[in-house]
Amino acid sequence: MAQDAENSGTLNDQRPCIRISVRNLVEFILRSGSIDNRKKSSSDIDLMVEGARIHRTIQSKMGPDYHAEVPLSKLFCQETYDIIIEGRADGIIYNDDMTDVTIDEIKTTYRDVNKMEAAEPVHLAQAKCYAYIFSDQMELREITVRMTYVNRVDQQIGYFHERYTYREISSWFKGLFNSYKKWADREFEWSKIRTVSIKDLKFPFDYREGQKELLSQVYRTISHRKKLFLEAPTGTGKTISTVFPSVKAIGEGLCVKIFYLTAKTITRTVALKCFNILREAGLKFKTVTITAKEKICPLKELDCNPLACSFADGHFDRINEAIYDILINEDDFSKDRILEYALKHRVCPFELSLDLSLFSDGIICDYNYVFDPNVYLRRFFGDNLREDYIFLVDEAHNLVDRGMKMYSAELYKEDLMHIKNIVKEVDNRAGRALDSLNRKMLLIKRETEDVRVYEDISDFIRILNKALMRLDDMLEERESFEKRDEVLDFYFKIRHFVNMYDNMGDDDYVIYSELSEGSRLKLKLLCIDPSNSLNLRLMKARSTVFFSATLLPLQYYRDMLSRDEDDYTVYARSVFDESKRGLFIASDVSSKYSRRNEGEYRRVAAYISDITRVTPGNYMVFFPSHAFLTKVYEQYEKYYDSDLVKLIKQENNMTEEEREIFLNKFYVNQAPSTLIGFCVMGGIFAEGIDLKNDTLIGAIIVGTGLPMISNERQIMKKS
Repeated sequence: MAQDAENSGTLNDQRPCIRISVRNLVEFILRSGSIDNRKKSSSDIDLMVEGARIHRTIQSKMGPDYHAEVPLSKLFCQETYDIIIEGRADGIIYNDDMTDVTIDEIKTTYRDVNKMEAAEPVHLAQAKCYAYIFSDQMELREITVRMTYVNRVDQQIGYFHERYTYREISSWFKGLFNSYKKWADREFEWSKIRTVSIKDLKFPFDYREGQKELLSQVYRTISHRKKLFLEAPTGTGKTISTVFPSVKAIGEGLCVKIFYLTAKTITRTVALKCFNILREAGLKFKTVTITAKEKICPLKELDCNPLACSFADGHFDRINEAIYDILINEDDFSKDRILEYALKHRVCPFELSLDLSLFSDGIICDYNYVFDPNVYLRRFFGDNLREDYIFLVDEAHNLVDRGMKMYSAELYKEDLMHIKNIVKEVDNRAGRALDSLNRKMLLIKRETEDVRVYEDISDFIRILNKALMRLDDMLEERESFEKRDEVLDFYFKIRHFVNMYDNMGDDDYVIYSELSEGSRLKLKLLCIDPSNSLNLRLMKARSTVFFSATLLPLQYYRDMLSRDEDDYTVYARSVFDESKRGLFIASDVSSKYSRRNEGEYRRVAAYISDITRVTPGNYMVFFPSHAFLTKVYEQYEKYYDSDLVKLIKQENNMTEEEREIFLNKFYVNQAPSTLIGFCVMGGIFAEGIDLKNDTLIGAIIVGTGLPMISNERQIMKKS
């Protein structure tokens, strides 16, 4: 029989092991009730600011008996496998004779700690887990749990103490453990099935030239705990060449989970197809595709509270049953499959997808869910623990620009004025705090003629922090008032601004103010080097593979994404026969603004017609802007359209369904008919699409894809 929570042993490297963090354990097992965005302020568990600096400050002042950042783990031997529950206690207070021991759990908040009546239940449960582990290991009869809440603005501290006998704390923990055990049993049984299938798995295609060496390089990177920068031209099979060795690494016990990270929804489809091909070849592997909340919500209006949404009402009371149902019946947790089970169990499909990530071997998602400071998956990256994850970063050249945007922050004075007018009718203290902030922004506006760079804005941040604290109190105390959603959105913006300011490095940011159209004042923290922030996430993984068809100059991307001198680099050779490639350049047309007129648009359209008439088939034409695209499209329709040519064009803000319809036309069109897709450079169809063989036979590039000239570009150029 399996042993219970009170029976533990010594870790045996030969036995399978299931690991779970204390945080994930308590948040998964103890949750209940409804999803409620009306209470979404800094007290919300997933939105608590980590406040590492404040933690260190508090810890340093606690005296010699205070032991900070203590790693704790406990092994529970089951019949055929082991369970390890692990975490890191913020502090443990004890002297040499262990007569009085206190577990300290520190949380930072914007709330007024003097108004807090009790500790958050999940925070307390986390501390109680540490108390059980430590008291069990040290054979203590009693132990104290202290919850320490620190206000980020005024540094006020509030304490909540609970005293437990060993019998009380062990009985409580045993109940928690036994509730978790059925999930661990399921995970262990699945891991056996998965491992056997991986060992028997063969590469599903004939190897292309150089592909076997490419797979070896990826596996070697994972084995050596390194990062790899892979320049892989179109056609080299870079998706299967990174996924297959990563799956094999899981089978060998080198890693536990694959994160396939993409910049665009369309690229996620390619990754999912890859995993499905391997499943058809015999792989037993569970994958989840995380779709943005607004794209997977079954309701017309996104309003996540029990009064507006029946899926939110009682969600946490039903979610674990929904998870178990889909786990035992499915391996591919795609958007459609998640929606099916969410409707069956009346749970939020977005939250279901996030929970399924805990039980998935592969997670296909946007960069945001690993790197974005506001939406990253805290269930994987919220603890100070390094895990054996693999990050596969597709179209990695996009991560530099995305990283800069994620870690930048901006505020507009006009937005502040709008929110101030709403708030002053609801809460006097919050209204006065926003009024002080507005006066400070007015001074900044008077100092800004066009653009101004600042060395120090600490005075502004001090006032902003006070406003943030007052807004937090207001949102906590008033669950319902007119235009609350607008206030909450602004609250998140200023909180992000403060968080990015707190994490700025000396050379990572430029602070500037700018007057834009209509004399709108913007104050911005511009991240010009995201490498330090990105590395805080990369350090959570065993290995990262950055791959793209356009990862040149390689040294630039290494500097901006990693900076580790011992990173690996690989250049994959193109599989296409260069003798069959046609490269043609027209020098008598231009995309310059000074040359844009009806005659120039018609000459470009004529070139498109001449090129596509030579060999019937499917073509894509890429333009530097939608405006340019539309003008040329109109000229082509007017002068060069024919019955044998079909035209389609990329529209602004296309839905996923519209994108799929657009691409599907390339699969169904056949010669002698010609299909020409008019697209935008850098847009959704510019990369990551999978048009194989004759589904696309040519690409026409009109002009050079360059960003528009702006004050921000000039600042970056000088930095």
